Amino acid sequence: MTYLAHDLDDPAIWRRVEMLRRGGVTVRVAGFRRGQGPLPEPATVLGRTANGRMVQRVRAILAAWPRVARAVPAPDGPEVILARNLEMLALGARLARVRKARLVYELLDIHGMMLGQGAVARALRRVEAALMRRAGLVVLSSPAFAARYLGPHGQPEVPALLVENKPFARPQAPRNAAPAPGGLEEGGPLVIGWFGMLRCRWSLGMLDQLTRAMPGRFKVVLRGRPALDVMNNFHAVIESNPDLSFLGPYDWPGDLPEIYAQVDVAWLIDRYQAGQNSDWLLPNRLYEGCLNGAVPVMLEGTEVARRVAAWGCGVSVAVPEPEAVAAALSALDGAGLARCRAAVAAIPRTALEMDEAECRRLTAAICGTAAVPLAEAAALAAPALAP
Repeated sequence: MTYLAHDLDDPAIWRRVEMLRRGGVTVRVAGFRRGQGPLPEPATVLGRTANGRMVQRVRAILAAWPRVARAVPAPDGPEVILARNLEMLALGARLARVRKARLVYELLDIHGMMLGQGAVARALRRVEAALMRRAGLVVLSSPAFAARYLGPHGQPEVPALLVENKPFARPQAPRNAAPAPGGLEEGGPLVIGWFGMLRCRWSLGMLDQLTRAMPGRFKVVLRGRPALDVMNNFHAVIESNPDLSFLGPYDWPGDLPEIYAQVDVAWLIDRYQAGQNSDWLLPNRLYEGCLNGAVPVMLEGTEVARRVAAWGCGVSVAVPEPEAVAAALSALDGAGLARCRAAVAAIPRTALEMDEAECRRLTAAICGTAAVPLAEAAALAAPALAP
């Protein structure tokens, strides 16, 4: 299999590579870089792109277009090309045509430029539709991408496969159920963890405002990769607030039990693309947090809230307003948190982590050697959800 990646420096790329390999295929990786330093393993670098700079990314795709077939090694036998996001789908379609390969579109993030009824959005969707017609399958990480985007915008009816952002199963890894040291259940402040890709300016401002309004009542721990192009004041905000702590990046998945053991609740509210992509996502932190015993905090009306409600756990914020956030979190006492932890612990592990059998099943569907599971196909073909 050839995996075309938009950002080779994104850890999510290599998690997908690992899933495919566990599923039984050999994977060659090619794509663009946005970071520095060594990659986790060898890959064909097609050029460099920059986060948020769509025009520059289009130019990079055009530069790679005539040479992609020469640059990307060909397999000895039949080939499957998995293209992550629209720009890689364009290169994947060319490569698939040259090599007569199966093309699969991995749609895990919908750029804001694709949405709305402006001329640019309509033009991009027409390009996407033309390329999708060449694909045998579209891989989605959330049912809402089909219900809220593909269906309402009339994109081609390509078979769809749901591949959730679940971490891999770890042998004999007990779910953490102990109170956070010094946290709410031990008589201290409510400890909120915001982990992963930190790119929501609204969340940073809200957590800063919440802790300043009630000093000592809440403590926020941040870990991961802050998007400084979106939050250029990130470090200044953290340094000026004693109740906010940024402890840097972490190793995935080895550090997950430790970092989640230090918090009471996991912050899952994302307003980076409010009303659009942010409301449709089912992010890694949803599964990782619940798997490691952290109670999810989510915003009503989002796909995350629907999933957490189905599991019967979590803290729900009614509207994205300071008063609503403060009310929801302030209402949580030690006994209530313990009940929420028990509900999180009752979630079946199969809903939160991906085992070897699931890797094989999903990989087979991507490669076209097995049918798309009927239950998932039906869920993704369901009518658009009500707002």
